[in-house]
Amino acid sequence: MKFPIRLVPDDTHLPFMDWVRIRTPISLFLIVVSFALFFTIGVNEGIDFKGGTVMFAHNTKGSADIGMVRGTVSSLGLGDVQVQNITVGGDNDVLIRVALQQGGDAAQQAVVTKVRNALGPDYEFRNVEVVGSRVSSELAASGAWAVLFTIAGIMAYIWFRFEWQFGIAAVATLVHDAILTIGFFALTRIDFNLQSIAAILTIIGYSLNDTVVIFDRIREILRKYKAMPMRDVIDLATNQTLARTIMTSLTLELALLSLYFFGGPVVQSFTAAMIWGIFVATASSIFIGGPILIYFNLRPRAPTDAKRAGEEEKKAAASGLNEKIAAAR
Repeated sequence: MKFPIRLVPDDTHLPFMDWVRIRTPISLFLIVVSFALFFTIGVNEGIDFKGGTVMFAHNTKGSADIGMVRGTVSSLGLGDVQVQNITVGGDNDVLIRVALQQGGDAAQQAVVTKVRNALGPDYEFRNVEVVGSRVSSELAASGAWAVLFTIAGIMAYIWFRFEWQFGIAAVATLVHDAILTIGFFALTRIDFNLQSIAAILTIIGYSLNDTVVIFDRIREILRKYKAMPMRDVIDLATNQTLARTIMTSLTLELALLSLYFFGGPVVQSFTAAMIWGIFVATASSIFIGGPILIYFNLRPRAPTDAKRAGEEEKKAAASGLNEKIAAAR
């Protein structure tokens, strides 16, 4: 079956290694900007990391209107507010979290009074807790350790599956994605909470998936065409996986955009980070993951005759790919 329209051709021959001179300054600039934003402005920490007041409310007259509760509490000017259903208690129960207020225990009690008066007699407050900054700092530390252990585990996995050079290249790509995502949080001032940590871990996993696909093709080409120069190997592998990479990312981005605009405020911070992170992860897997391998001398510079043989192998590989595409159509 033939498709008249293709967003990404199957037989691209883009010179990705020639674009490294453009990619490297852009990546370094974005990393520096992300660090500058993080250490000067910082991220807008949410209730999970700053602490706050947690209230469990029950609607005595029927199902709780989440939209009404969120709008009422947000209009009190108490800062960051999170409202969600409690599935265990049914539709009548709602969890309200308000950011920690300045002024000690008296200020937190005043928050409870304001929220209680605003919601009226229909809502009964069954439990009220104050989460201090100490507990929140422990959550922040746990989130940071989760990201670091994930990256370390990924490096060990790549090292075991491929070689140590591939492991270092993969970790460099993932660290690049994580830094740029944190810079995005600092720039946009979107609430940084436990959902944000989950978004970073998800982005790291997606970036790893894209990077491993390209690495696997690089390893396959290295074994098949032993005289092909490393630059040509990386270019060929990236071009052969480009259509799959772009189409997968584009499909996911469309789903995330729908979730961002129609999913409600509860998931907006998560989906906003994912939209940016998937874009960064796709770009880094194409322009950073593979090209880094050129610095590890996986295939030493070959003599002239071997270079000619490599060029012939590259043409043969491209010709074989085109023949497979034509046969599939």
